Amino acid sequence: MTGTDRDYTSIEICAGAGGQAIGLHLAGFRHLALVEIDKYAVATLRENIEVHPKWDWERANCDVLCQDVVEFDPARDLVKSAGLYKRGEVDLLAGGVPCPPFSHAGKQLGEDDERDLFPRILELAELIRPRAVMIENVRGLMDPKFDDYRSRIQASLEEMGADEDGRPGYEVVGWDVYEAAEFGVPQLRPRSILVAFRKDVLKDLKYEAPAPSAEVVTVYEALEGTMQERIAPFLQGIKAAQAQKVFDDWADRSKKGVAPTLVGGSKKHGGADLGPSRAKKAWANLGVSGMGVANAPVDGKPTGTEDRDLFRAGGPMLTVRQAAIIQGFPTYWEFSGGKTAQYRQVGNAFPPPVAQAIGESIMEVLKADRNRAASK
Repeated sequence: MTGTDRDYTSIEICAGAGGQAIGLHLAGFRHLALVEIDKYAVATLRENIEVHPKWDWERANCDVLCQDVVEFDPARDLVKSAGLYKRGEVDLLAGGVPCPPFSHAGKQLGEDDERDLFPRILELAELIRPRAVMIENVRGLMDPKFDDYRSRIQASLEEMGADEDGRPGYEVVGWDVYEAAEFGVPQLRPRSILVAFRKDVLKDLKYEAPAPSAEVVTVYEALEGTMQERIAPFLQGIKAAQAQKVFDDWADRSKKGVAPTLVGGSKKHGGADLGPSRAKKAWANLGVSGMGVANAPVDGKPTGTEDRDLFRAGGPMLTVRQAAIIQGFPTYWEFSGGKTAQYRQVGNAFPPPVAQAIGESIMEVLKADRNRAASK
């Protein structure tokens, strides 16, 4: 394998249920490690990697670690990918570090919040010295109250000294807000994304941030098929008229636009519902009850909870699968754990289409760097 055709590798922390991992995989990255502390999300990652043919590289080479990222040491902890890992040779370090320190729902305690993991991903950047760094968080991080903190994060990367092999620090080429709805995700989900390249990789290359790439997808367009599947068992018999009305009412409202931001809650706060009062009101305008998450039919058979889940006055509640579609997950991706654990994984995810778009923009620079090196 030559220098230009070897795999582009990544290490991802706070990997969750794989939203970012899916997007980066589709962008061409091959994961050396996915690090996540939640046992249900780890099971989701492991079980999906085990069964999907297009993830055969990760099946052979990726360490999915159920571990506190504060304790993660790639030189010590990697097993499957130990032979592939070398400091300075990983192409991308990525992470969706916890959002509550910077979200309005999390009280925006910032660096005073014990869940703030920006210091750790900066430490890992220094330890691993990847060619590129990508950090995802909520839009709230871009609020003026965090201007000083963002400046210090950027300075930590850009003023990082050379390591013992002479590899320099980083140049931050973008720290912008991306709206998921502009990338084909049927949801208003703005995320702040930092992208940085090691200075010896970037040199005179220019990074082009991804532009909006897709038409807006409404909730109706995204969920029509799955909602028909849920209604279908009741279109014959005594509930036929009621079932048709439920579908028609939902269809009329759900064509109005995209969903509000899904909220996954946390172990400390929140359960399996679609968010605070404002979000629930927005869902109601789209014909969906945000008061909980519906039980999913198994093999198309009724669950016995349809009066609560499907026929309630406020409109049907979403199943975990439907919430995952709203997040942009592919339909083949399965989630582990009970309903609440599954929904939290979905609600806290980074939409794969957005991760793919940003991953592809990073990949362009990495490919140009390799081609430049090969031409010398």
